[in-house]
Amino acid sequence: MWEKPVPEFRQIDVGALSLKVALEGEGPLVVMVHGFPESWYSWRHQIGPVAAAGYKVAAIDVRGYGGSDKPQDIAAYAMEAIVGDVVGLKQVLQPDAPAILVGHDWGAPIVWNSAFTRPDLFRAVAGLSVPFTGVPQRPFTQVFRELFTAKGLFFYQEYFQEPGRAEAELEADVRRSLRLFLTSASGDAPASAWAPKPADSNLLDSLPEPERLPDWLSEADLDFYTAEFTASGFRGPLNRYRNHEADYAWLSQFAGRTLDQPALYIGGTRDPASTLFGQVADPVAMMRRFAPHVVGHMLEGCGHWTQQERPEEVNRLLLDWLAGLP
Repeated sequence: MWEKPVPEFRQIDVGALSLKVALEGEGPLVVMVHGFPESWYSWRHQIGPVAAAGYKVAAIDVRGYGGSDKPQDIAAYAMEAIVGDVVGLKQVLQPDAPAILVGHDWGAPIVWNSAFTRPDLFRAVAGLSVPFTGVPQRPFTQVFRELFTAKGLFFYQEYFQEPGRAEAELEADVRRSLRLFLTSASGDAPASAWAPKPADSNLLDSLPEPERLPDWLSEADLDFYTAEFTASGFRGPLNRYRNHEADYAWLSQFAGRTLDQPALYIGGTRDPASTLFGQVADPVAMMRRFAPHVVGHMLEGCGHWTQQERPEEVNRLLLDWLAGLP
């Protein structure tokens, strides 16, 4: 009887540290990069189909997560450092030819900026949820403080800035924290899930307790994520949010450049990140200013967890795009 292949797991030295990588297939390299609070496992529906289409898939645990190394310093989670991890992985797995990148949530800016800053190493890039906005005009901290904090409103990335505060809340009951966060940001959540609340609120305050898990998130899936974050904690993942000023300083040197490789964007109409929290009406049109060859799709009713909520649609769009690459 035919059985679905299981990825091979390897610890790969990428230069600065070691990453846990799920590997499957043979062919041109496709690196998959997850977001917060996720894992290589968030690509569980994509790894097999992309490998079966003739690619070598490498789905990583980003530094700070799961089985990858977890430096303690905030500065270790700057975009420049994590792009370096992606570059190092590519050089180990496919040193002689450019690779393809796919990322979601924080993984999307990671892959956008990897392709943007190293076009010699990456020939195509796909981002889910978070669109590419080019070189920032100012640190994102200034943006959300103007839009939210200055108005007395809670914004989760402001809440994440103080080391230890969010870690304590999320780690007090890891399973409940993940259940509330994952379900509240999905397309199944009520519109009121992220209703405005005072700036001094905690992250989980007012997030609704779901009566049951949505169809895309099983108890076994939640078990996996809970085990991962119980073991690793949240410090490394949250440190990514504490580097907006460092990221701005690093990316400023690339001002005036565009991302010229073939690009794919997939967002959801119920995902606030797709519109950059209401700042952009049409993310695909906006992206074309910075990535002129982007092909974009918005999935009706889809929330933030794009490839987990809509695996069949994402796989079709991703495989069609891959097949059409030069």
